[in-house]
Amino acid sequence: MAITEYEDKIKEIVNREDHSDFIYDFLSIYDRISKATITKLRKGSNNLAKVPGEVHLKNKLYFKYVSGQVLQGYSDLEEKIKLLKSKPRYVIVTDYAQLLAKDEKTGDTLDIKFRELPRYFDFFLAWNGIEKADFEKENPADLKAAERFAKLFDELASNNEDADRHGLNLFLIRLLFCLFAEDTNIFAPDLFTNFLKQMTATDGSDMNERISELFAYLDKQDRTGDEPAYLKDFPYVNGSLFTEPHLHLNFDSKIRQLMIDAGELVGWASVNPDILGSMLQAVASEDKRSHLGMHYTSVPNIMKVIKPLFLDELREEFENAKGNQKKLNKLYARIGKIKFMDPACGSGNFLIITYKELRQLEIDIIKELNKMGISTMYVLSVTLDQFYGIEIEDFACDVTRLSLWIAEHQMNVKLHEEIRDAVRPTLPLHKAGAIICGNALRLDWNEIVPFDEGEKVYIFGNPPYLGSKLQNKQQKEDLCIATKNLEKYKLLDYISGWFFKGRDFISDRNANLGFVSTNSICEGEQVGVMWPSILKKNVEISYAYGSFSWGNNAKSNAAVKVVIIGLSRSSDKVKKIFKDGYFKEVSHISPYLTEGMDIIVSRQNTPINRLPKMQLGDMQNDNGGLKFSDQEYRDTLNKYPELKKCFRKIIGAKELMNGGVDYCLWFESEDKYRQFECNPVVKERVRIVYEHRSKSKDNGTNKLANTPWRYREMRIGKERTLIVPRHSSSNRLYIPATFVGNDTVVPDSANAVYDPSIYVLGLIESHMHMLWVKNTGGKLKTDYRYSASLVYNTFPVPELSTRRKNEIEDLVLKILDIRDEEGGTLAELYGSPLAEKNPKPMNPRLLKAHQELDAVVDRAYKPSGFKDDNERLSLLLEMYSKKVAERNGQ
Repeated sequence: MAITEYEDKIKEIVNREDHSDFIYDFLSIYDRISKATITKLRKGSNNLAKVPGEVHLKNKLYFKYVSGQVLQGYSDLEEKIKLLKSKPRYVIVTDYAQLLAKDEKTGDTLDIKFRELPRYFDFFLAWNGIEKADFEKENPADLKAAERFAKLFDELASNNEDADRHGLNLFLIRLLFCLFAEDTNIFAPDLFTNFLKQMTATDGSDMNERISELFAYLDKQDRTGDEPAYLKDFPYVNGSLFTEPHLHLNFDSKIRQLMIDAGELVGWASVNPDILGSMLQAVASEDKRSHLGMHYTSVPNIMKVIKPLFLDELREEFENAKGNQKKLNKLYARIGKIKFMDPACGSGNFLIITYKELRQLEIDIIKELNKMGISTMYVLSVTLDQFYGIEIEDFACDVTRLSLWIAEHQMNVKLHEEIRDAVRPTLPLHKAGAIICGNALRLDWNEIVPFDEGEKVYIFGNPPYLGSKLQNKQQKEDLCIATKNLEKYKLLDYISGWFFKGRDFISDRNANLGFVSTNSICEGEQVGVMWPSILKKNVEISYAYGSFSWGNNAKSNAAVKVVIIGLSRSSDKVKKIFKDGYFKEVSHISPYLTEGMDIIVSRQNTPINRLPKMQLGDMQNDNGGLKFSDQEYRDTLNKYPELKKCFRKIIGAKELMNGGVDYCLWFESEDKYRQFECNPVVKERVRIVYEHRSKSKDNGTNKLANTPWRYREMRIGKERTLIVPRHSSSNRLYIPATFVGNDTVVPDSANAVYDPSIYVLGLIESHMHMLWVKNTGGKLKTDYRYSASLVYNTFPVPELSTRRKNEIEDLVLKILDIRDEEGGTLAELYGSPLAEKNPKPMNPRLLKAHQELDAVVDRAYKPSGFKDDNERLSLLLEMYSKKVAERNGQ
């Protein structure tokens, strides 16, 4: 049940004139207590109290009604409960004016007015199997606010179908500010809600007039004294929040009550602006409503970006400045001059967290100075004027400004709490940064963030990830503009545009950037397209988080793998690579986010590693004419057994993984075909192929119509063929590859190596090779791409002695034997142990054999072994660079 449903149902019960059935109706709200149980309780059959006015449900509740003297009644009941063997979870005593309650398990208590009970529904959630502490982790104030606004928005939109969306959204922003203001002492307590209750008609007929009147008054600095008395307690707000005229809206009794409920039932002081903004944005964006609560970046993930970008350095400077007034003053002045911009700010999460962290540092500096006996009052250094943002949705821009004002007020309150003499008034509102509505890839960032000599600018954020094949025409044009018509820009993810714009911004000024990105820009073909251009303009990677799962503390998390990349102008400063809460200091970070130089793997037409040639499997281009299912094959041979020597097995990627086999007509020469061309089955199947190829609009396919009896390619191993799927799930530890015999055709759904040595399969099945696949092959959705030119041909292989090859071959044969002995398909044997949802383990015997192989292959590259995958990849990239240089005669 949604939070608001609990509140609304309890509110309806509390507001009844007759409370004789209160406790039974209240219990019915919590759906883990069955209707049958409550019915029996009403009748008294399971009421253990046996005293009028008292209800005792075993293990659940002891309730007592008293006429006045609630505290005494509660005390008496507590003494009675001490004597019970089986304690109830909750004790409730009320006279329907006051209510006292206790959670006997946690010791938590309630002492509230009876009418306030709806706001405390979560106190009793244990009846639903939910502990209050766990519920509070879900940010209930934020969720409650979003749910309330979702209901209100739906009703407003329904009553105002032709209303301008901007005006409607602006009304929501203003309403939210008023509700927050009355709960946090910006306004007098309950000032706005009482205004709605007392000064508007219950049917909502005059709501628009009163709201318009109030909003205009909040923007009025010159108070002449002739305003209505019911407005005079409202202060001047400023910040341009109420400057634009209020849009005429149609209200009714339901909308009016929803607004009042939002004031009475939501604890706005507890709302977090960093998450609320995104939730409200989702409320007002119909296409995002189903993802309510997903579209924000959690604080821990934001900290991963801003700590190495600037916050760690500022905090270190503060620690070093302690006890030194001159240094503290210098740092105090410095943090007021730094500028920050999020060029894809959404609802402002990064800006809000950064503002709060800087304000906290400001507070800590003042406290340190006070500790030193320096009590001079400081003009506060950090202001909203230092914060800039670009966002394409106008509502999100408004939400960002509002969230920054809320964050400012919260930090003003915290300033006064920690330093009693330090006061910074929230009203009138200051300008909430320069939040620009527009397309960040087409705007000039230099015009948005004015830059003065000696100032520092930090660019950060979590830009949109859209893959290259999901972009529309306009987004492709955005990328063309941002990359300045870079060759092959159409292959890039949309987020790459922010890196190009950021590169241009930081390359000639005192500025750094840090972005969250999908890991795809550091894998596969995109690396070669994007990074040479990014890094050539006196720019380098200053810090990085390798691939990790992106998530937040919403109920649903986005299943995406991301990296975090910091860019700065080239320098001799130490760089940092982060992993699992630790970091490694290095001299340089490669585009693959490993220690090492800017080595970029590019396609190679032939292997650089002395391995046999890998090719795409045989392409049929036959519209299914030459292919037979197992049943079709059997039926054909039952009727024409002489055709058996004209068939070969087909095992492609699908059959390899999931078992089964198909068949195809396979004529090694035209003479062989002529021997059987009059057979009815052959004749019909060849006709299908001919028609398909002859009617094609492709000239190459038309030419193939001259030989409709054969595949486009006719390759098959004399002894064996090594088969590797072109795409394989990234949830597996290894890409399952295998050998097939000389009676089997490999189609173009897989790659093939014809008649290789057995040790080649061992290299492909090693962890070392899998690491290369992950970083150089790229992905199709979440599957690894495996290509000959970008993965196999580029994979560096050291000189292998005959002894080492034999050692690898023995382990390959062991792996193949285990597969046979364990049975099942390769998909079942290799499982999906890396899947975030429903992981399936890899067969333990098979895993152990693979790990033995991994150890042998590792020693072939480095006899002393490796510390981690970063070290492995760094070596592979170095070997690749040397191999390519040797090939090019350098």
